[in-house]
Amino acid sequence: MSAVFDWLAHLPAWLVLTVVCLLPALEASTFLGLVVPGETAVIVGGVVAHAGGLPLAAVMAAAAVGAIAGDQVGFLVGRRYGSGVLERLPRRFRRPEQIERTLALIGRRGAAAVVLGRWTAAFRALVPGIAGMSRMRRWEFTVANVVGGTIWAVLVAGGGYLAGASYRALEQRLGVVSGVLLGVVVVALTVALVVHHRRSSR
Repeated sequence: MSAVFDWLAHLPAWLVLTVVCLLPALEASTFLGLVVPGETAVIVGGVVAHAGGLPLAAVMAAAAVGAIAGDQVGFLVGRRYGSGVLERLPRRFRRPEQIERTLALIGRRGAAAVVLGRWTAAFRALVPGIAGMSRMRRWEFTVANVVGGTIWAVLVAGGGYLAGASYRALEQRLGVVSGVLLGVVVVALTVALVVHHRRSSR
């Protein structure tokens, strides 16, 4: 993965933005996220912004556009072609436990799964397509996709910016950071649901 970082960091600014948009876009639409996490390009985009190579807001916007557009395509592909999409994946990427976990997450959380799924590479690649297969309503997916994609882009790009030259350390620790952020999001959603339930009961 270090080679990917070095390659991206030495690209011209306009090309960095293109990759920052393109790599997240391909995660769910082509299942590329099962091989190369899109967050890699977004982190490097934040690092380049820290060095003054381009505006941080541009990195966040490019990452958000790519993430949202890619997941929307993944959702439509899943709705159109169903389980046949997963069957065409190479066996080493078609892990039954990952698919079962993704189905369980969508079954339990619905639209919230789209937001939560952004914080794990496998879920990012699988959730949109499986959400489309599960016949989740398009508007429901779209709202969750926009919210989740925007939050993810801002936090990951911002993390790269704050890390500066220490981007390799950030990449190694991103799994922990993502877990913490996911925990915060889960707690916030749980509290909101409890408060809503109590108000409804009253």
